[in-house]
Amino acid sequence: MAEKTKPAAHPRKLQIVEAALACFLEAGYHQTGVRDIARRAGISLGNLYNHFSGKEAVLAEIARLEADELRPFCTILTEGRDPHATLRRFVTDYAAYASRPENAVLGLEILSEAIRAPRIAALFSDNRAALVTALADLLARGSKSGAFRPFDTPKETARLLLDVIEGRALRTLLEEKPQAGQDALWSFIEGAVGV
Repeated sequence: MAEKTKPAAHPRKLQIVEAALACFLEAGYHQTGVRDIARRAGISLGNLYNHFSGKEAVLAEIARLEADELRPFCTILTEGRDPHATLRRFVTDYAAYASRPENAVLGLEILSEAIRAPRIAALFSDNRAALVTALADLLARGSKSGAFRPFDTPKETARLLLDVIEGRALRTLLEEKPQAGQDALWSFIEGAVGV
């Protein structure tokens, strides 16, 4: 979310988004005002309003950019031939993405704000749903081929696996000495899917 962004329609728009991300990471979404974003971007408040109607519109653009960042993970899940190898690649790549401090902090910030404001949750729900669906489809295909154990609810299993990966990423930020590495995460997921 925070590291690599595709250029927005206008360079100034991207400048505003990058400034907003920096503000959200430093002060939090709730504590950041549009004046803070404009100041950080080095533009007037009027110039910001030429591109965005307000802070929530900036967040909507961040949600759109997040969708672009998550698309390759969905591609990994849908285009892989071997379910086991595909799942391992996804877990490795997505865990690395989720563990980037800026992604973990921003994800937590958005989640905490989304709990208070359902309209914010709605901005990001499609992104999460696409990832859950792609992972659930892989689990169902793998189960059908015998690569994974049968699942009563592949979507719920997919949600739980994403929760494990993302929760571990957050916990790693809090630990002075991060505990087990990717191998422990993969071993846990192997056990969960019955590899």
